[in-house]
Amino acid sequence: MKMHHPTLLAAATLLLATQAACGASDAPPAPVDVLIRGGTVYNGDDLTPTVADVGVAGDRIVFVGQAPGGLTAGRVIEAAGMVVAPGFIDAHTHADGDLLSEVAEKRLNLPFVTQGVTTAVIGNDGYGSHDIAGQAERLRVHPPGTNVAMFVGFGPVRQSQLGNENKAPDAAQTAAMQALVARAMCEGAIGFSTGLYYTPQNFSTTEEVIAVARAAAAHGGLYDSHIRDEQTATGLPAAVAEALRVGREAGMPVHIAHVKALGADAKGKSAQIIALVEAAQAAGQKVTADQYPWLASSTRLSAALIPPWANAGGRAALLARLDDPAVQARLRADIAENLRLRYGAEAILIAAGNPRYVGRTLAQIAQAAQVDAVDAVLLVLREGDNLIANFNQSDDDVRAFMAKPWVGTSSDSSAGHPRAVGSFAQKYAEYVVRQRHISLGQFVRSSTAFTADALGIAERGRLKAGHFADIVVFDPARFAARATYTAPTVLSTGVVLTMVNGQAVVENDVPRRVAAGRALLRAPRAGLCPAPTAAAAVKMSLALDGVAHNHAQCGGGSVALAQGSFAPVVQAGPLAHLLVTQR
Repeated sequence: MKMHHPTLLAAATLLLATQAACGASDAPPAPVDVLIRGGTVYNGDDLTPTVADVGVAGDRIVFVGQAPGGLTAGRVIEAAGMVVAPGFIDAHTHADGDLLSEVAEKRLNLPFVTQGVTTAVIGNDGYGSHDIAGQAERLRVHPPGTNVAMFVGFGPVRQSQLGNENKAPDAAQTAAMQALVARAMCEGAIGFSTGLYYTPQNFSTTEEVIAVARAAAAHGGLYDSHIRDEQTATGLPAAVAEALRVGREAGMPVHIAHVKALGADAKGKSAQIIALVEAAQAAGQKVTADQYPWLASSTRLSAALIPPWANAGGRAALLARLDDPAVQARLRADIAENLRLRYGAEAILIAAGNPRYVGRTLAQIAQAAQVDAVDAVLLVLREGDNLIANFNQSDDDVRAFMAKPWVGTSSDSSAGHPRAVGSFAQKYAEYVVRQRHISLGQFVRSSTAFTADALGIAERGRLKAGHFADIVVFDPARFAARATYTAPTVLSTGVVLTMVNGQAVVENDVPRRVAAGRALLRAPRAGLCPAPTAAAAVKMSLALDGVAHNHAQCGGGSVALAQGSFAPVVQAGPLAHLLVTQR
């Protein structure tokens, strides 16, 4: 791909889009900062592409189609033969630590932008902080490499009242949890996330989850869940049914995180899960899911193999139980059963953590120590917890979920697993190119417009005039993941351009180390949240002035998408932007 680099124009506008909308023809077209010319354009909605140009001015797309005659551009990117698509939206990451890091290099989120991801969702599996305003301010002061949307997590909310204890909340504690969730929604969370598989969230009843979720539902939020059980024959469908019940009774859309059929007993259950979801959809319920394109899952060793009762109270309590003769028989039996469900010690690789064990399977550790598999688990855990990669899914189940139009792409990124650096590239290379299981258009839609709609992220996920200029250009012959389970940090290849809010952050596989991302704050429903302080109101007013300028309409200059139920929320400060509720 050939690139031209004249000096960028300093004052780009959206006049060109306005002229097109109003039918102006006499005035010369307004210049653009970047013209992406002659690419194979997938707009996020249509499954078939067009050969077209894309014009970008400032942080917005100003046209998609044939560039008008006489157009001047600060930079022209020749994209013939390349795929041009909306920037990918990762619905489920664990990039919280990097995006909110004190270290600028980590905040650039290079594993994501180098595969075309322009928006990362954090707070998944119920781990998200309820201090959304604090996180947003941190992202404003220390901009990230990608945009960031945030869930409020059930884990910290529950721990604020009950710690890690296995007990039910009283009425006052439930009200306190609801208040924390409501405040987080007012501060811009996109919804309420749970990880009912994880301690202490798995100590909650369905009724408790519904009660807390209603606080998010009142603000139009989404219910996102790592369901309670993904690995037993009866537990998996029951856990999906529980998530659907939460959505129905709380009154909110449901999003099933990293949908899968995990392990020996759940193998082949994808058809049953699909039937449950589609029956709920047919009954009028809004249900979506995301999925990573790998056959190995990843979690903490303690979460995978230690039963919830033994994890209660945290690590100190667990270590005490490991030495308690009264519970040894029960503990060993439960660990052995979990090993069986996950295809045994040979299928569990220590992916990150203790250097003594990283890169070895539990079977190898057991053999070296001359102990059985259960004792190998206890040996490793006594020294510390570790992340594992567990080879526990069938490709038939992965393919079945992937083909559904209500399943989007995610990474569920975790250290030591190649999904952290290559999930979008892997899905394309494996399931579009090698297996030809889905089309390129399906891949793009499931990674862009679908996810934007499922999560309520407005003006992103589509190549459309007026939308934010989050764009990926990739070489269809080279786009692929290079990371493996033994080399999990090798970055993907084949990305010609990743653009975040109109700024090039990757060019020809090389990160430019530009922090162009923003916090994407969801709009709360009118009348449900405290009024902003005077200082915040001034900042918001200034931000809205800028938004109104960028959205000038013919005959009045009204702010598009700020009408009726579409109430905008704009982050204060120089990175102001819109995220508009679509519930």
